[in-house]
Amino acid sequence: MIYFDNAATTYPKPRAVYDAVLRAMTDAGGNPGRSAHRLSMTAADIIYECRCELADFFGCSVPENVVFTYNATYALNIAIKGLVSRGSHVLISSFEHNSVLRPVAALAARNVTYNVFDASGSTVQIINNIKSLVKRNTTAIICTHVSNVCGLELPIAEIGEYCASRHINFIVDAAQSAGVRPIDMRAYNIDALCIPGHKSLYGIAGCGAVIFHEKYKENYMPFAPIIEGGSGVDSLNIEMPSLLPERFEAGTLCVPAIAALLAGTREVRRIGPAKIAEHELKLKTKLCELLGEMPEVELYLPDGEEEGRPGTGVVAFNVKGKPSSDIADALAKRGICVRSGFHCAPLAHKTLGTGQDGAVRVSFSMYNSENEVRAFAAALREIISQP
Repeated sequence: MIYFDNAATTYPKPRAVYDAVLRAMTDAGGNPGRSAHRLSMTAADIIYECRCELADFFGCSVPENVVFTYNATYALNIAIKGLVSRGSHVLISSFEHNSVLRPVAALAARNVTYNVFDASGSTVQIINNIKSLVKRNTTAIICTHVSNVCGLELPIAEIGEYCASRHINFIVDAAQSAGVRPIDMRAYNIDALCIPGHKSLYGIAGCGAVIFHEKYKENYMPFAPIIEGGSGVDSLNIEMPSLLPERFEAGTLCVPAIAALLAGTREVRRIGPAKIAEHELKLKTKLCELLGEMPEVELYLPDGEEEGRPGTGVVAFNVKGKPSSDIADALAKRGICVRSGFHCAPLAHKTLGTGQDGAVRVSFSMYNSENEVRAFAAALREIISQP
């Protein structure tokens, strides 16, 4: 099998991740933060270690500002519905996933309006597009760091600098970049960074995180949680705790998934995100070269790499005259895993002009090889040649 669907979830995982999950289930089987016995305390230690690891990796000096969630979508909902005030205006990019578009659209019930800024040009053009749409009541700019459809990297450092100059909250969806592109919350003026555990940090499904800027260190969070429930602290209070992380962590956390995220993040840092990114981009370059030799193939490659925004190892394409789903199905029959359709990102597909069937997406991880890329290209040529 050739697995080229890593933008959905990476596979396989590092051996250390599988081992960490087993240890969490056997040696840390208690409910963290609820008891003083060994199993509970061991689970709590794993969780705190992961908070520290993520905070350090992403440029936040306060581990308590790492709030664990079910996934990146839940993290984005917490940040968006909290940091966007009633009756205000927000901006989102033209490459957003539905995990941003849908919660922003749902805020219409709170009299919130939004505009979409074109993020397909140069850094200067993108910033100018943002400036042209900002209003006096704009309270947040929300954007993906890297497109899940084509791997385009947005200039989040420059966008964050502009947000800071206008006192606008900056929320970043790092679902496709965490682990392969540099992210420094402090340097990039990010108010809330939302990440998954199961993609390029090589954890398993079941946990993500929203990391809040360290400016919240001395302040209680000014907005309400999405859900309420037990937090392990202040049990006599009818309201959720006001401090992080407990304010947004109602109920029992998924310790095995957090243990996996801890192990995966450490493995990524050991190898080096830059080295992983270099490997993935080398495969992307080779695939684009091979696809470019096929006149039946239409590639969707937006600009950005020449500006020092290389993006990630994701390639979107179509075969002229054939639905993307047909191509993906034919590849699956040959043991090659890709994804077709709209990838939960209709804005990105509209921006790229992929058409009514979406596109075929190939996405790499550190475990893929050039031989697999060549085998993929050979299989695609065979599929194209068939009537």
